Amino acid sequence: MKMNNNTMPISKDNDGESIWKFLIREIKPKGKFLTPFNIISIPIILVGAVLIVIRFIYGIGAVTNLTQDVPWGLWIGFDVVTGVAFAGGAYVLTFMVYILNMHKYHSIVRITVLNGFLAYVFYAGALLLDLGRPWNVINPIIGNNFGTSSVLFLVAWHFLLYMIAQLIEFSPSIAEWLGAKRARKILAGMTIAAVIFGITLSTLHQSGLGALYLMAIDKIHPLWYSEFIPILFFVSSIFAGLSMVIFEGSISHKAFSHHISEKNHKAQNGIVLGLAKICAGAMFAYFFMQLLVFIHGKNWEYLNTSMGYWFLLEMLGFVLLPMMLFVYGYKKNSIFTVKLAAILTMLGIILNRLNVTVIGFRWDAIDRYVPSWMEIVVTLAVILTEIMIFRWVINRMPVLRDSPKWVSEEK
Repeated sequence: MKMNNNTMPISKDNDGESIWKFLIREIKPKGKFLTPFNIISIPIILVGAVLIVIRFIYGIGAVTNLTQDVPWGLWIGFDVVTGVAFAGGAYVLTFMVYILNMHKYHSIVRITVLNGFLAYVFYAGALLLDLGRPWNVINPIIGNNFGTSSVLFLVAWHFLLYMIAQLIEFSPSIAEWLGAKRARKILAGMTIAAVIFGITLSTLHQSGLGALYLMAIDKIHPLWYSEFIPILFFVSSIFAGLSMVIFEGSISHKAFSHHISEKNHKAQNGIVLGLAKICAGAMFAYFFMQLLVFIHGKNWEYLNTSMGYWFLLEMLGFVLLPMMLFVYGYKKNSIFTVKLAAILTMLGIILNRLNVTVIGFRWDAIDRYVPSWMEIVVTLAVILTEIMIFRWVINRMPVLRDSPKWVSEEK
């Protein structure tokens, strides 16, 4: 089939291969199939798929321990609320690169945006699983029953529009993979607008998720409930997202090292140390805000309780300690210390979000909610499927590797 330079080529190499043959070839696995990761992941994904089918046939009660008193559990607390915090690296990095012109971090923008986009897509799916009546998912979007002034209406639209913005931000990579020159030029021209729109949406829905829990004043433990939950969720999403970037980047640079240029390999340590400095600053602000909230709330009486000890563990062990490690790692140029701090920070974010949504929710109830093994398996299946798709994209599209030569020739 013939084409000119202004139309999308029907093959990656312009060798006359049909687009369908190209896509079929690309879908096939590359490299070894029976890897340790696949051997562990595939059975979990298959079991998770069966459980999801059972959930939709027999209802949410068939696979979860949720009740009318505790309607939101692990799938909301971890898959959605925690997952969205970890996806915060996308809006932070795009702001740094495209708005503040910090080009030092440009090489990791695409992989960070890809991670954020996949996270939102899969966590939106997890949200659908958690709805007792999935067909009512349209209600928050159109404002039915809840109204257009509800937090749920705002979060639903922020979620939907931000996924579209992230897709636009990542779409030049897809166009380069397909060899779509005209489409790539148009999509690249939309990047700045999509970034600005996405950053605005991110600041709103990161805090919006926290605002959802403002109505649960009588259900959340006083050590984790305050009117400042939205602000705390937003600030913590900054260092949560960047810690995920550090952690994920360390793994990606080993697993996909053959895709990365020597120049980007050498720049990796500088990028990690730069992110450590930003994380330390954001964590200091967060810790100081938490201290003010605690003093303002006059919650001293709760400290000498089991939940108080749990709260101190979160604040001292997973906020203050990793913050100090970030500072030490940055000053001493210790990449290992920074990576350790990133892992502790991620554990702290998981702990914080679960304390708000699960552990500290109805903490005084006689019958406490504990996730069923089926909820845990479905959560693992969702995460592992996301990782598989992430790996598939990295191995095929110019995410870590340089763009095709024709991209630079067009500039």
